[in-house]
Amino acid sequence: MEYIVQTTKLTKEFKKEIAVSNLDLKIPKGEIYGFLGSNGAGKTTTIRMLLGLMRPTSGSVKLFDKDLESNRKYILRRVGSLVENPSYYPHLTAYENLEAIRKILNVSKQRIDLVLQLVSLQDTANKKVKSFSLGMKQRLGIAASLLHEPELLILDEPTNGLDPSGIIEMRRLIQDLSKKYGITVIISSHLLSEIDQIATQVGIISKGKMIFQDSIEKMRTYAKKNVLFKVNDSKTAWKTLLANGQNVDLIEDRISLYVDDDEQVAMIINYLVQQGFSIYRVEEKRQSLENIFLEMTEGE
Repeated sequence: MEYIVQTTKLTKEFKKEIAVSNLDLKIPKGEIYGFLGSNGAGKTTTIRMLLGLMRPTSGSVKLFDKDLESNRKYILRRVGSLVENPSYYPHLTAYENLEAIRKILNVSKQRIDLVLQLVSLQDTANKKVKSFSLGMKQRLGIAASLLHEPELLILDEPTNGLDPSGIIEMRRLIQDLSKKYGITVIISSHLLSEIDQIATQVGIISKGKMIFQDSIEKMRTYAKKNVLFKVNDSKTAWKTLLANGQNVDLIEDRISLYVDDDEQVAMIINYLVQQGFSIYRVEEKRQSLENIFLEMTEGE
């Protein structure tokens, strides 16, 4: 597998505090990688090290299979980023802001129209940025990061402060960049619900340490299936199932059971009927990904 980003035992210490500890990031080409963790977990510190804005205390960073320390210019030419709030000149228009950056990057003028179209700002290209909403400013920041046609895009909490429609727009934009243009995207967030909507891979960091890294589908397999049975005599049925060796609970007059497969549910229904109980309702509830995330970060 081709990894666009790979870190080995990446560590950053500030005096006596360890912000990032022995982090092994593996981000395959073309993926949307959700980098998750609560505030203060070490996400922004890691991103700063990936961008060469901060030197690691120990460990290494490889981007495009080359060491960042010795190939900084070559690597960073292929990376776009939006870390914290985008910088812009409020008295200039969106087009003028991008033109100023374009001259520094020395890329074609045609790129300005193209990136404005990519982020759906083509109709407001000649409006002054000070009149833009927060969502429009974020999209302008992404447009600026795309001017030099990067192969890797790093976004640090890009939906922070956005209203629901701004969040949806940002989500669509990130998915388009990955699907249509093959850009590998790293998106950091403290909200699993956001990452769940767009990411294909996920890495969870807690107190500077990686505690989970795999596909979002793999994470979903950790969701436990909880089945609730409503029967005519719940307490007696519960005791009968316990005597039969079933690991069940009695919650608010309903029998609760965590199961791995449907066959076990069918077996319990059949057993209860044979014992003369009437089953009124069988209800399934799955543990949310949000709860799994909280359990992982609290318990590491």
